[in-house]
Amino acid sequence: FILGSLIAFNKKVKKPARIEMLKERIKNPRKFGLGTKFKEVIIAFNQTPEGETTSLYIERQLKPFKIKITRLGRGLPTGGELEYADEKTLSSALENRG
Repeated sequence: FILGSLIAFNKKVKKPARIEMLKERIKNPRKFGLGTKFKEVIIAFNQTPEGETTSLYIERQLKPFKIKITRLGRGLPTGGELEYADEKTLSSALENRG
């Protein structure tokens, strides 16, 4: 499912138009030709203030559905050099270590 827009970081929250459609799909999957209920929603946005704001907004909107909500792992890319990694990237890499 593609949301289609991000929420601006420093502006009043304007609800993305398609969030209601996402909620409806989760409530009534058969209406959209899906055979089973949703077990998980994976949130995948760029690691920007807008992406983070939108991710948090979606998590809050979907919390009442009691489904698993996850985000893509973040951290150091393959071949990345530690000396060029910023504090946030290092922090994410440590949090998402396996």
